[in-house]
Amino acid sequence: MNRKQKKEARQRASTRQLMGVRELTEHGASTPDGEFIFYLIRPDNLSVMPEESIRNRVLSLTNLLRSSAELTMVALDSRESFQQNKDYYQRRMEHENLPAVLELLRRDSAHLDAIQTGAASSREFALLVRPDSKLPMDHNQLAQMEKRIHGCGFTVRLAGRQDIKRILAVYYQQDAFTEDFKNHDGEGMVTEHEDTEENG
Repeated sequence: MNRKQKKEARQRASTRQLMGVRELTEHGASTPDGEFIFYLIRPDNLSVMPEESIRNRVLSLTNLLRSSAELTMVALDSRESFQQNKDYYQRRMEHENLPAVLELLRRDSAHLDAIQTGAASSREFALLVRPDSKLPMDHNQLAQMEKRIHGCGFTVRLAGRQDIKRILAVYYQQDAFTEDFKNHDGEGMVTEHEDTEENG
């Protein structure tokens, strides 16, 4: 296949094909390399915990990751980055002569700082399990893995379909704000149209 044919094939490929996802499963995604199952984990408020307690939890999780070849950690930055906007405001302030405009630029920059400070802890962590494709994990094994993670001192739960869509949206598109992901583009518009026809 030459470069032109590869480009045409990429343009015809669906979003799932481009991402390498065959389908979303109950707690993960099916790919050509097998199924991935996601556990969402959340540490407690580390700022009020003793240093020794934090160290013990990190050590427990590290040992779990080392002893489980099928387990991988995924870290997501689930917050918007305003760095380009802040750089733009800084450049404008350096060249702005009008005091009123300069004050507005300062206020906008301060507002972005406040948003970022408020969202500083908006990071998500997931543990990704890659079960043996010959022996897929059953519900008992999933619950057992959840119990092992919880034993390390973390709040944990199996990811649902909306969680998986959100993780993929953050990873591929840095979309940290959409709350309800549709299965198909325009699905909401079709539903609204059907509702209008029924009521009209």
